[in-house]
Amino acid sequence: MLFFIAIGSLLLHWTFYLNYSFQRQQPFSTPKSKHLLVPLPAHARSEKQSIPRCIIEDRVLPLGEHYKQPYSLSPQRTDVLTVTPWLAPIVCEGTFDPAIIDNIYKPLNLTIATTVFAVAKYTRFLRDFLETAEQHYMVGFKVHYYIFTDQPKQVPEVALAPGRELSVILVPKFNRWEEISLRRMEIIQNAIEERIHKEADYIYCLDVDMKFHNRWGPEVLDSLVAVIHPGYYMANREHLTYERRLASTAYIPMDQGDFYYSRAMFGGRVEDVLKVTKTCRVNQDLDKRNNLEAVWKEESHLNKYLLHRKPTKLLSPEYLWDDLKGNPPSQIKLKRFSAIVKDLKEVRENV
Repeated sequence: MLFFIAIGSLLLHWTFYLNYSFQRQQPFSTPKSKHLLVPLPAHARSEKQSIPRCIIEDRVLPLGEHYKQPYSLSPQRTDVLTVTPWLAPIVCEGTFDPAIIDNIYKPLNLTIATTVFAVAKYTRFLRDFLETAEQHYMVGFKVHYYIFTDQPKQVPEVALAPGRELSVILVPKFNRWEEISLRRMEIIQNAIEERIHKEADYIYCLDVDMKFHNRWGPEVLDSLVAVIHPGYYMANREHLTYERRLASTAYIPMDQGDFYYSRAMFGGRVEDVLKVTKTCRVNQDLDKRNNLEAVWKEESHLNKYLLHRKPTKLLSPEYLWDDLKGNPPSQIKLKRFSAIVKDLKEVRENV
């Protein structure tokens, strides 16, 4: 009897040893690893499947790249805030190396959806927007422009770089200009759900009455991105034009608020922007049932959303300037994208 017990014990220990040895010979057999540093090949993404977050967020720089060494005691910018209290970077000139950023993101074969609304008289701004975008916006990356318009024939033919395309999406003609703002989140949400989620990795929602002047590149990419409004970047929170009526779902108390974000640019990963548009749409519908419209329409709801769901990256006003304000001050070293001067009463119908 003791002999059989001894034999069984030896077999058990031998099995354990073989299993342990086999595992040690396969140190990389980790199918659930979240840190695979090899970007997906282009052919593997032809169907525009959802990309694992780690593939995009790992900062992988090709070997052999040379660049100036950063020094922890020599910050490039000391005149402006470059990180928020919740540790989101505030992107501005001098805080990044364009060559490093491009070399990190270009191998990832990303597609950036870009939405603009050109309704009624706003179609006149499309040519300048698209032509300057082709010069400065995500140069070298695949971009898919989605033009929402009630006048498809007014969309100009603009030469696009290889890998860039444009789709025209018909929207109804609205009775008053405010309806464009009130319906914008709903329309973007529907477009994401119907097609954009299958066609792009990131989405940036921009105003059309704008021009690009300098680089607007992949340094802006992140999960949820907002831009600091050029009219309020120096204002105290009590002077920010949030919705202050308690009855509105966009209400923000006087003693709350971080920055005032502009509606003219918000973006991020497609799934994160979808959450923004869904929430803002629901809250706008709730206000409508109570015969309310937030003071700055979808911009008020966007600011309420971003107060509680903090953006993961902010862009300084150099990424969205207003030409009515003249040349930027010394703290804003570069004008990259700006709203052009126009007669609002003339371009907005039914004012």
